[in-house]
Amino acid sequence: MDLKLINDSGKPAATLAASDALFARDYNEALVHQVVTAFQANARSGNRAQKSRGEINKSHKKPWAQKGTWRARAGQANSPLWRGGGKIFPSSPDENFSHKLNRKMYRAGIASILSQLVRESRLSVIDALLLDAPKTKLFAQKMKSYGLAGTVLVITDKLDDNVYLGSRNLPDILVLETREVDPVSLVRFEHVLLTKAAVAQFEEMLG
Repeated sequence: MDLKLINDSGKPAATLAASDALFARDYNEALVHQVVTAFQANARSGNRAQKSRGEINKSHKKPWAQKGTWRARAGQANSPLWRGGGKIFPSSPDENFSHKLNRKMYRAGIASILSQLVRESRLSVIDALLLDAPKTKLFAQKMKSYGLAGTVLVITDKLDDNVYLGSRNLPDILVLETREVDPVSLVRFEHVLLTKAAVAQFEEMLG
């Protein structure tokens, strides 16, 4: 698989030989959905809690007599049927949201996403990404020169301080190292920009 390298003007300058297993894989929508869903589920933390009827601080006295009041029968004010009562199946902080995902499935899902990005011409490769100074204006000008409009995910082998400081104030651009890439980021951004070293790292990690 040959990936197109773009120059500073955003035009194709050369080609880069890349792994077919990583950048020319058939798109598996069901697998990609499973990988993305599992990643989001595993990122959830069980920090929500609701009270059962036993944890509601209300009187346990019978609100009114069982008969003779012409009202519906009631036993306690903490009943889940009452306003302010406990929940029937309350959420617990110990709730486990994690999904099991095999390593091979995760790697295949990432490869499927990358291959689809190549087919849709949403993936670009550059030699390297360097800035002379940690300036947001310089980084924005560089992205504009590449011809990348909209949201952009930049993936580099090693995050340079100037690149990090110059990009963090741009809301539509995210810069990550190769080891930090996740499936949600790959599908969320309109364009993905990789360095040559990042492509080599992907082939080493997922090949």
